Amino acid sequence: MTILIPSYEPDVRLLNLIVKLQEYGLGDIVIVDDGSGPAYRGIFDSAKAYGCTVLTHTHNLGKGCALKTGFRHIREWDSQEAVICADSDGQHLPHDIKRVVDAIQLHPSAGMVLGSRKFTGTVPLRSRFGNSVTRGVFAVATGSKVYDTQTGLRGFPHHMLDWLCEIPGDRFEYEMNMLLAARREGYAIREVFIETVYLEENKSSHFRPLVDSMRIYLPILAFSASSAASAIIDFTLLFLFQYMTHNLFFSVVAARLCSSIFNYSMNRKYVFGGKNAAKVRKSMPKYFSLVVLVLLLNYGLLYFYNEQLILPLAVAKILTEVSIFVFSFWAQRRFVY
Repeated sequence: MTILIPSYEPDVRLLNLIVKLQEYGLGDIVIVDDGSGPAYRGIFDSAKAYGCTVLTHTHNLGKGCALKTGFRHIREWDSQEAVICADSDGQHLPHDIKRVVDAIQLHPSAGMVLGSRKFTGTVPLRSRFGNSVTRGVFAVATGSKVYDTQTGLRGFPHHMLDWLCEIPGDRFEYEMNMLLAARREGYAIREVFIETVYLEENKSSHFRPLVDSMRIYLPILAFSASSAASAIIDFTLLFLFQYMTHNLFFSVVAARLCSSIFNYSMNRKYVFGGKNAAKVRKSMPKYFSLVVLVLLLNYGLLYFYNEQLILPLAVAKILTEVSIFVFSFWAQRRFVY
């Protein structure tokens, strides 16, 4: 078992954490100095003296880069042991880190384990509000519930390291990208509830509320934008083809085919950052199988609303899309991506 700690401008709390983790028998610790500079060299030298491996970035690259540097280093060991990521600012208590260790050891071949906070007690308003918003947006965007999407305490089996190194994102958005990508790759997300600790109103945090929040929400917004653009294309082409051919079935099929190709291309290239040919071959059949199913539902409902209830095509189209949206969204997130 290896503990990975990304660290930027740490204080003595990092050293206290190291000592307590060693008391729990968790002595294989890798620390990534994310460009803290000469002023913090003493802290990292002390960490080395305690037996930790310290990797150093010459300048600050962001938490995502620091984690991936650690993952690559651990992967080269070829130890086949799990990796537990923890923060260096005192928010993750040693006994909670041990709980995540125990959880990942209990199911070593499963997916990731999150040390999730319940946000009870005294929590800074911006942290409570930010986590509530992110949790809600994540649930709407993915159809999955994760209580603490921003926790830095996470456990991974060794076989996930290659995948973790491929996930896009250099800073705080990397951890959100990780959760968004986990479901489509078939990795389970389990949660172990831990204590909520905020020291001095979380003043030691290097999280920038505006810039880093935008980075976190960008993948979710990109997914929503891709879906909205595809819907507009589908809606527009349906009327165009219907005007040209007066054949409802052909119009529905042609419009859905064009919008589906657009949606798949955008999600595959820009939203999920996937360029690997094997992953494309894996997801494409599932995606277009879903397209066929949704297409049949789409035509059936559109025919019912437009031909049987004699509703205008625009109204029938809106009712149809609303009727199948939840199913399509859930199925795409659960089985395709």
